[in-house]
Amino acid sequence: VQLVESGGGMVQPGGSLRLSCAASGFTFSNYDMSWVRQAPGKRPEWVSSINTGGFTTYVEFVKGRFTISRDNAKNMVYLQLNSLKPEDTALYYCARSIDLGVRSSWGQGIQVTVSS
Repeated sequence: VQLVESGGGMVQPGGSLRLSCAASGFTFSNYDMSWVRQAPGKRPEWVSSINTGGFTTYVEFVKGRFTISRDNAKNMVYLQLNSLKPEDTALYYCARSIDLGVRSSWGQGIQVTVSS
């Protein structure tokens, strides 16, 4: 299993970013996928998931601001981040949902910093 995140960076409050995750080493279309984030000094927290059928779920504090999607033809999962807030600053990881309890199976993470 290999997951490589990209698309992070620094934005001002209210800005947007699109995170991408390239998956390989497994049959991508057969797995639910998730995004997790970890802010400095805090434990990782689940952000969003998308199942094999495209059904999406979100943690309450990102509903209406973040959108998860997937492209099975490209083995990609995305997280569109809109209306970003300073408290969204974190390392964002993608993972197969089945591996959420296995940190070593996540991607390497991508930094998102929201600051004025």
